[in-house]
Amino acid sequence: MGPGEGSEAAPHRTICNTPTMRVLILFAHPALEKSRVNRVLIQGLDRIEGVTFHDLYEAYPDFDIDVSREQSLLLEHETIVLHHPLYWYSTPALIKQWEDLVLEHGWAYGREGHALRGKRLMSVITAGGRQTAYQAGGYNCYPVTELLRPIEQTARLCGMVYLPPFIVYGTHSMELTEVEAHAAEYHRLLVALTRGEAPEGWEG
Repeated sequence: MGPGEGSEAAPHRTICNTPTMRVLILFAHPALEKSRVNRVLIQGLDRIEGVTFHDLYEAYPDFDIDVSREQSLLLEHETIVLHHPLYWYSTPALIKQWEDLVLEHGWAYGREGHALRGKRLMSVITAGGRQTAYQAGGYNCYPVTELLRPIEQTARLCGMVYLPPFIVYGTHSMELTEVEAHAAEYHRLLVALTRGEAPEGWEG
């Protein structure tokens, strides 16, 4: 299933010929038990070679983040994926807490902060509204890519490359067959990233 009304992702192109490039998925959903779509999207991700699935709400239900552990995980992977539902046009609260604590000055950014330089960051987003709601003149006025500007700028500040996001729209009214199609597309994208491929338009 290609990009369209339900999801947004670009074709892939090879960006390097190195061995498997490790992908870290930082998944954050504060009410996963209620999420029909995300439960399907994440099934089997931990079985993809080169992919590490890290559920932040499961690891840190009290928001007491282990900064050293998180920084070690970032260092061990070449591509970082922030996977979360769109909450009030932004991220769930734990993602912000993670950013505030883990992306330390002198480590992730600043004159001496080069730990993440050259790594790739990508957003995987689920949104209840259809794609037509996220555009100028639509119900939500702005494209999701505009709402993700703070994450894109965070990547730039840390010397990372921000890849085009993978967005699944219309989750509130999606049939199971559609959900499964988006899950398959997501899994193919992750496999491509581990092989050194990325969405077209990446300027690394």
